[in-house]
Amino acid sequence: MTTRSFDAANYLETEEDVLAFLDAAWEGGDPAHIANALGVVARSKGMSEIAKRTGVQRQALYQALSETGNPTLSTLTAVLDALGLKIRIERKAA
Repeated sequence: MTTRSFDAANYLETEEDVLAFLDAAWEGGDPAHIANALGVVARSKGMSEIAKRTGVQRQALYQALSETGNPTLSTLTAVLDALGLKIRIERKAA
């Protein structure tokens, strides 16, 4: 039997998939997990293309958007923009 590592990027096929995946990561509240989830989405769309759109080197994106990464706010917003997404602020439920 041959096994392969699971990569969620291979299963994010629709916009709804991407939004649900990122929403679940955001709900967890762990910044490292959020950064990694954004990296998974970027890989699903093509990291080279995201790097070109953001003006950030591909390797720097891989590092910033990993479990050990810590992306700057400018990197985060550039990646979200390249993906056609934005952050929205809402008041927490009481």
